Amino acid sequence: MRLPIGSTAVSASGGNAELIGRIGSGWLPISAGTMTLDQAISLLDDSGRDEYVDPLLRSAVPSSDEDAPRFTPGEAILWRYSRHIEAARVVRDDAQGLVIWIPSGSARLESVPADGRRPREVSLDERFSVPWKMQESTWTGPGIVRVAPAGRPWSIWFFRRPDGTPDGAYVNVELPHRRVAGEAGGIFSRDLVLDVWIDAEHPGAQDVWLKDADELEAAVAQGRFTAEQAEAVRVLADHAGAEFIATGGWPLDEQWDEWMPDAAWDLPVPLPDSSVIDSARRRSGRSSLEG
Repeated sequence: MRLPIGSTAVSASGGNAELIGRIGSGWLPISAGTMTLDQAISLLDDSGRDEYVDPLLRSAVPSSDEDAPRFTPGEAILWRYSRHIEAARVVRDDAQGLVIWIPSGSARLESVPADGRRPREVSLDERFSVPWKMQESTWTGPGIVRVAPAGRPWSIWFFRRPDGTPDGAYVNVELPHRRVAGEAGGIFSRDLVLDVWIDAEHPGAQDVWLKDADELEAAVAQGRFTAEQAEAVRVLADHAGAEFIATGGWPLDEQWDEWMPDAAWDLPVPLPDSSVIDSARRRSGRSSLEG
């Protein structure tokens, strides 16, 4: 028997989750619905801040612009979330959006608590206020396809189980992507805490879960977002639901959950040997608001 809409649970990563709908049958509103998508993005966009993680962002171009850099299939690029950097390989890039593959074992730089704890080991009431440092790691588990629709404030991650079968799709709410070319070429965004999980079971009527609403509230309490910005994040999630999640539209309808690369594309992608990466390795801060 399936759980009723409105049921709550604890996600695999330890956060709170609420069953808010099913593909093909509606969606429980997350926001108050009084803000447009453009207004919400404007409230959240901090790409002009001088202290933003990567100075290359100042020359980056919105992904929806005609003159935005384009990437070729097989090319290694960087996928950046503020100070978090991941190495990836391009599968497809066109006006609709960017599709990348992150092979298992690919390199990444991530910010972690300076005291040695894992990020999810830090309690919610201090998660955005503890000192942090950068740490090199790798993508573990099966490789993953990610899709970044041009100009939209989210990306979609297609997870697989160890045997290669679909595990579900993860809609990461984030700032619209910007692009830069060159030796450290790739995309920029900023994670906005709230996420949506689309379960792989019951094809055509999959359960849709809202994740980490409690973490978003903690981000407000610790000064990471204002209450108005948190509402803007909820607005973005609602727009994702209306645009493609509730209907199972693109890219959910392109079978990216089953796509597999050729062997040559499935080798781990390293970080480039560049001054940008060297500088990123040395970053640290006293809270999430620094660095």
